Amino acid sequence: MTRDSRGPDDGAGEHAPDLHDMPVEELRRHGHTVADWIADYVGRVGDLPVFPDIEPGSLRDRLADLPEEGEPFDVILRDLDQLVIPATTHWNHPRFHAWFSVTGSAPGILAEAVAAALNVNGMVWRSGPAVTELEEHVLELLAVELGLPSGLTGAINDTASTSSLYALAAARHAALPDATAQGLHGAPPCRVYASEQAHSSIDKAVLTLGLGREGVAHIPTDESLRMDPDALRSRIEEDRRQGYVPVAVVATLGTTSTTAVDPVAEIAKVAREAGVWLHVDAAYGGPLGLLPEWRTRFEGWERADSVVVNPHKWLFTPIDCSVLWVRGRERLRGAFGITPEYLRTSETEAATNLMDYGVALGRRFRALKLWFVLRYFGIEGLRRRLRPHIELATDLAARIGKTPGWGVHTPGTMALVVFRATTSEGDSESDDLNREIVELVARSGEALLSHTVLRGRVWIRLAVGNLRTTRADVDRSWKAVLAARAQAEAGPGD
Repeated sequence: MTRDSRGPDDGAGEHAPDLHDMPVEELRRHGHTVADWIADYVGRVGDLPVFPDIEPGSLRDRLADLPEEGEPFDVILRDLDQLVIPATTHWNHPRFHAWFSVTGSAPGILAEAVAAALNVNGMVWRSGPAVTELEEHVLELLAVELGLPSGLTGAINDTASTSSLYALAAARHAALPDATAQGLHGAPPCRVYASEQAHSSIDKAVLTLGLGREGVAHIPTDESLRMDPDALRSRIEEDRRQGYVPVAVVATLGTTSTTAVDPVAEIAKVAREAGVWLHVDAAYGGPLGLLPEWRTRFEGWERADSVVVNPHKWLFTPIDCSVLWVRGRERLRGAFGITPEYLRTSETEAATNLMDYGVALGRRFRALKLWFVLRYFGIEGLRRRLRPHIELATDLAARIGKTPGWGVHTPGTMALVVFRATTSEGDSESDDLNREIVELVARSGEALLSHTVLRGRVWIRLAVGNLRTTRADVDRSWKAVLAARAQAEAGPGD
């Protein structure tokens, strides 16, 4: 492997071997350099290709072996610029529209640096009092601002996949308390209910919990791709007759494919009648609880047994930061609480020990960046930043709907536009065309989109959600889509 970004003697005289850490004055000097690098990157990211036009393995081919002796920090930063950045998909780009847009905002970036410097592990209260109590404080206040009831137990995990896994583990403990001690051997078959549009992490969680792939019942959806509460009720009743134990119902507020909002109030009623745990996956849509005009659409989520919201999706907090709220801390502790003697302290019973709320023992200081972001922007400031994203998506959906040869799946909900190119040649040809459009836009570097399949047809997804995305960026992305279609229809060599 090559070292193509520097010469053999580059900077070697500036780097003196040391058995300790980088000297503080060197840290200060390089820290200023890195701070300038970050500011320059954030300022210029919109000028970079969103997606690198490279092939798998191309970066690996350029990376050098690890050095026997330490290297100058300046050389490492140069490799960052010359090797890593050209191979990066820029999630912080204003024309990143794939999956769900995210923003690593400036206050969050700064907080990450502080958290790295503190390097605290908040496994038990004594190992990180500030980690524990700031997390409890900020999550209690955020829940109320979103319209959730006070008194919920909150914990920050890495992603919604983990948060939902923990919620369903608590639900399994509630439905089959003996399984926590004895395992599932000999236990009756169990079911978790989610719409056919629910995130795949629900299936993974059920599989991980030992309930098997057949442990998920995918409930049909209506014409708006929202879960059908009547179909849910019928399926639970039928499963009970067949000897299944209903463990949980998962309602989604903002599905990944279309941002559909399940009728959670009706679903909550079914779950309560059946005596089944209700988990609400609001990983994407949850931040809209800050907007008074959205509260009625989320009616019922306040009755959930658990709720997940991802601040790293639409609350401008650097990834990773997923919040899980559960009604009653003992429900999580019942599923996960194990205290070995070496972690037992005088505060074990009196204080909160975050290790009791999931599998992970080590816990980063994630609450710090969320606290910085919420304080820097303020609740009203966040509202002023969320509403334009919805407006940009709504306006683009209307524009696409009026353009011949294009169709919009549904009027824009939240900040996602779902659309497709239509042709007179049939659906299968249109599906191929839409896949090619997504690929060509990515290869152009102008924007990054993603696709989904709905009722057997391929649709293009364009999500708005980056703090720096403007109307001009959305216009530029739409022009890239039109250019990609023209290129695809012209064929190779034209």
